[in-house]
Amino acid sequence: MKDRMQLKTCALLAAMLISLPCAATGIDGASLEFGGASQVRILRAQLQSDWERRWLQSNGTHLGGYWEAGLAQWRGNSYQNIPGRRQDITSIGLTPMFRFQSDALLGWYAEGGIGVNLLSKRYDNNDDFLSTSFQFNDRLGVGYVNQEGWDVAVRIEHFSNGGIKRPNSGVNFLVLKVARRF
Repeated sequence: MKDRMQLKTCALLAAMLISLPCAATGIDGASLEFGGASQVRILRAQLQSDWERRWLQSNGTHLGGYWEAGLAQWRGNSYQNIPGRRQDITSIGLTPMFRFQSDALLGWYAEGGIGVNLLSKRYDNNDDFLSTSFQFNDRLGVGYVNQEGWDVAVRIEHFSNGGIKRPNSGVNFLVLKVARRF
């Protein structure tokens, strides 16, 4: 019953978070991401909303950015350090992403951002423990956008509560992102 209520709360918060950036400028893209860490996997769907701003424009490149709002499912395979015991967590998040890219918005890019996430329950898997449901998420990645608007990237991501409450071992993921611009 408690898990069902947490899931409903997360779904409502996800809808609210997704509507914030998209209401202001519209939805400019969507992505699907898959990643992993030791004994845990993540699957995430996200919507993007461009800032339509360009900073540090020079030599055909600039610094731009976008909002990323998403809903993710984590599957731990060593809950409370018991191999094979599963822990499923739903996560919602909102992240401002900065991207260094060409002015044509095509080709190679580098990006990074720090966002906020709300987990449906505290993470306790494979000797890693996050003592709060609220987590910060750091993202660094490189990717490529082709002529048709497909965007493929590899990211390193770190989840942590920033020392709000201990223990806080953090969780690191390697993530593959496939996105499509509208």
